[in-house]
Amino acid sequence: MTHRLKGKIAVIFGAGSSGPGWSNGKAAAVSYAREGATVVCIDLQEDVAQETAGIILSEGFKAIAVKSDVTSTESVTAAVNTVIDHYGRIDILHNNVGVATSGGPEDLDDETFRKSLDINVGSVFRTAKAVLPHMKARKSGAIINISSLAAIRWTGYPYFAYYAAKGAVNQATVALALQYAPHGIRANCIMPGMIDTPLIYKQISANYASNDEMIAARNRLVPLGQMGSAFDVANAAVFLASDEAKFITGVCLPVDGGQSCSAVVGA
Repeated sequence: MTHRLKGKIAVIFGAGSSGPGWSNGKAAAVSYAREGATVVCIDLQEDVAQETAGIILSEGFKAIAVKSDVTSTESVTAAVNTVIDHYGRIDILHNNVGVATSGGPEDLDDETFRKSLDINVGSVFRTAKAVLPHMKARKSGAIINISSLAAIRWTGYPYFAYYAAKGAVNQATVALALQYAPHGIRANCIMPGMIDTPLIYKQISANYASNDEMIAARNRLVPLGQMGSAFDVANAAVFLASDEAKFITGVCLPVDGGQSCSAVVGA
């Protein structure tokens, strides 16, 4: 490792995993730690946050686990206050919480639609609201929001609310970047394409006859020939959080093996 984040305090909302293996949030947390950051692993489920923190600690790096619900302003504020009490500052805010809600407008009821937006883009609002005053006080900070390729194109799945929410995450990131640039705060988002994480086996596999069929179909959509890993997303996040990206803000970066440039659509 190059210690690009040495001395930084990184806060990851959604640092756990929905199943065995490497989720985007878990990989980001561990990657930040390996680059020298002290990592606060935050998740709705305390046990999965503890699991990620435990991996970091077992490798000789620094981490704590905190429970928080991103749909609650009070819960997010309490988690951020815990970080400030422990470390006195926040250098990196990484938003990884998201859910792919199935259904088009005819299939979704109002509550399900609102819940999808509240989780996917409401989490960005609440965490930014809680963290920005502390970053402004120090006149520095980096915000990394995990969006999706679904923010800018049809991906073959009937996820109307998810498309809408992730499109909002992109523009919210741009708004943060420009409004807070005078305060020395950068904001960028990453749009993962087809990534092989535990989440797809829970939220996407039902669209296929088998997991093998899903994997093959998703691989076919990627010009490079196969799905990416959570560490492909994490490596991009480390770069955007580091001083190597000090002149980069307001960017929505595809990490997708070329899929965003491809004419092939559908899954």
